[in-house]
Amino acid sequence: MAIQQVLDELGLKKNKGVVYLASLETGSGTALEIATKARLPRTTVIEILDALAAMALVSYVTKGRARIYSAESPEKLKALLKDKERSLASVLPELKSLVSTKGRRPKIRVYDGLAGVKTVFEDTLTVSDKQLRGILSMADLYKIPGKGFMDDYVVRRIKAGIQLRVMRSEIKEIEETWPTSVTESRTLRYAPADFVFPMTQYLYDNKVGLIGTEKENFGMIIESEDFYQTQKNLFEIMWQVSRITKSRD
Repeated sequence: MAIQQVLDELGLKKNKGVVYLASLETGSGTALEIATKARLPRTTVIEILDALAAMALVSYVTKGRARIYSAESPEKLKALLKDKERSLASVLPELKSLVSTKGRRPKIRVYDGLAGVKTVFEDTLTVSDKQLRGILSMADLYKIPGKGFMDDYVVRRIKAGIQLRVMRSEIKEIEETWPTSVTESRTLRYAPADFVFPMTQYLYDNKVGLIGTEKENFGMIIESEDFYQTQKNLFEIMWQVSRITKSRD
């Protein structure tokens, strides 16, 4: 992805991005020096530098009658992105409350292949109440999407503060991994022996995420309040008859 395209997505569109890049290349300089580097009129550059200063991407000192501008480290762009995320998070509940559910039809999205499977996993990390229910098939997940991806996913889930209650079939276990653990925000129970789960299923935010097997390689997200509630109730019934496991910590 081109640098300017990334800057556009961060809000530094067109000339803002050009002036910021020119400031980085200049190091420290007057508005005229930066304007020359950016190939833009000095008056335009001064206005943009003031805007960039307000975003904490440029700083300046006054020497005599001149201002000497310096671009802040590109690391500041991370802070800009976090500010946008915080702003969105602050209004997200209100935005969700505006969504009308009256007469709403279920949304069913099917994603093919490995990319589709990963899409479902990524969506589970958006769960709003930080509570995730799962029915997992370890043997199948170690094939698709693979142990490396799953280990990374678990790390990101824990970092996001998402609690997981999970049922698995002992016959589908590969190795002793992902046990009940306080530090890893996981409670594991084993389903009765005659219940074998070839597919993986996650329940969250009125959604049911389905992850196929190596034979049926796909991901699916069904968004339906009624379907979710039905699957959630079935999960809770099975949870009651599943075997409690010891905590690793």
